[in-house]
Amino acid sequence: MKQFALLFVAIVFNVAGQLAMKRGMTEVGFITGELARLPAMAVRAFTTPHVLLGFVAYFVSAVLWLIVLSRVELSLAYPVVSLGYVLVVLTSWLLLGEQVNLLRWLGVFVICVGVYLVTRS
Repeated sequence: MKQFALLFVAIVFNVAGQLAMKRGMTEVGFITGELARLPAMAVRAFTTPHVLLGFVAYFVSAVLWLIVLSRVELSLAYPVVSLGYVLVVLTSWLLLGEQVNLLRWLGVFVICVGVYLVTRS
């Protein structure tokens, strides 16, 4: 059970990283394919506090993931990581105000059922 708690914390840090980077990139703005503007946009993105915070959260998630891999079979741990998709949809809806339609919620439900089945095997 301790391993699943550690795995869940790793997933939460991964999701927090996604949310922070999304918020940061919203501040940066739309990145076009113009090569001349790409270096300036890259500097702006990589110096935005929320983007940097997202990278830190990803790093923590990666460290925790390595610990999980030392303790849990990959064929069990990796499918459980898909709960990150569920948390991203839920937190994007709650915290970012994104619209989530019924079909997307149905997909989230299917992911949850799949994770449940994998953890019962």
